[in-house]
Amino acid sequence: MVDLSVQLGNLSLKNPMIAASGTFGYGEELNDYFPVEKLGAISTKGLSLKPREGNPMPRIVETPSGMINAIGLQNVGIEAFIRDKLPFLEKRGVVVIANIFGNTLDEYVEIARMLAPTSVQAVELNISCPNVKAGGMEFGNDPKMAAKVTEAVRRAFRRHLMVKLSPNVTSIVEIAKNVEAAGADSLSMINTITAMAINTKTRRPMIANRVGGLSGPAVRPIAVRMVAQTYPEVKIPIVGIGGIVNANDALEFFIAGAAAVQVGTATFMAPDACSRILDELEAYLEQSGIASIRELTGTLQP
Repeated sequence: MVDLSVQLGNLSLKNPMIAASGTFGYGEELNDYFPVEKLGAISTKGLSLKPREGNPMPRIVETPSGMINAIGLQNVGIEAFIRDKLPFLEKRGVVVIANIFGNTLDEYVEIARMLAPTSVQAVELNISCPNVKAGGMEFGNDPKMAAKVTEAVRRAFRRHLMVKLSPNVTSIVEIAKNVEAAGADSLSMINTITAMAINTKTRRPMIANRVGGLSGPAVRPIAVRMVAQTYPEVKIPIVGIGGIVNANDALEFFIAGAAAVQVGTATFMAPDACSRILDELEAYLEQSGIASIRELTGTLQP
C-alpha cells in the first residue's frame, strides 16, 4: 500500500486531497456522493462574522474551460456554522479547515477568536477581501496588509493557519514571503482570477456583479507557474489550487512544489470529483512504484 499521508506543518492529513472552499458547501451537502471523511480535509464555505446573502443573480457563467462566479461569499455566518454545521463534520471525523474572511482586521480577529475553542483544526485566511478602512483595497494585494492580517489572526488562533493567496497581484512570491514571516503555517494558492464575460446581444456583463472570479482548467497553467515560483522562496508547505480535474493535473502541482491540493470547480461537473481524483492518485503511485506522495513534492527538473 502506498502512503498518501502529508504533513502541512503542524497539521497531519491522511491524504493530500482537500475540498476547496466555496465548492463543497459545509460538507453535508455532498456526503451522499461519497463519505466526506475519505478526504484529507474540507475547507468550508467562506465564513463571515454575520450571515451574508451574497450577490444578486445571475452570478455564475460558464466560459471555455472554466467558469466565472461572483457569489458574493454567501454564508450562514460564524455563529450558525459553529452551532449547526460543525457538529456534522465532527461526527464524520474529517479534518476541518475553516475558511474565513472579513471587511476589517477586527472582523478577521473576532472570527478567529470564536473558532479558537472549537474542534476546527485549521483556519484558511481568505485575504482577497476588501479592507473598507483602506478604501476597498484587498488585504491580499498589499504585502504589508497581508502580513498584518496574518499576524493578527495568528495571535487569536494558535492551531494551523493557512493563508490563501490571490493571483491578482504584481508579485505573489512577495506576498507569500510576507505572510510566512507574519506567522502563516502554510499557503494555499491560487484564488480565482478576476474576469468578465459579456453577452454580445445585450452588450451587458453576463453576471450581475459585472466581474467575478475565473476558475477551472483555464487557470491551471497560471496556478502551477505560481506554485513553482513560490516553492523555492518559502519554507512553509504549499497547497495547490486551480483547475484540477484528474490525477495528472494534481501531479503537476505536486511536482511544482505543492504538498497537498484543493479541488473545487471539478465538483460542479462531478460531485464525486475529489473522491475519484484521490483514487486516481493512489493508483498512479502504485503503478509507478512510488511509496509516498511526499516523494513527488518539488521534483520539478530544470
